[in-house]
Amino acid sequence: MNRRQHSVTLLQASQNSPTLAGLIELASESAARLKAIESLIPGTLRTAVKAGPIEGPVWCLVLDNNAAAAKIRQLLPALEAHLRTKGWDVNSIRVKVQIARNR
Repeated sequence: MNRRQHSVTLLQASQNSPTLAGLIELASESAARLKAIESLIPGTLRTAVKAGPIEGPVWCLVLDNNAAAAKIRQLLPALEAHLRTKGWDVNSIRVKVQIARNR
């Protein structure tokens, strides 16, 4: 069968690939973690914060700029503690700044 003529949904692809299923699960968990801490992030910064990768007990937040990252770094102890109270195994949260590229 020609693969180009046979399209599959993301759900079908993930059912056939344990690796893809694992990535989808991690992405969903990362989004859920961000939702859980959203109320602790100042409203003006919420749009600058995105859920990043999970690597074991370390979670990453991706920020739009250095100013937002500096403020979020001040909140990390509270964010980590809040996630632990919600049952997530989070030893630390890394902060990364992603600079938008002009095209």
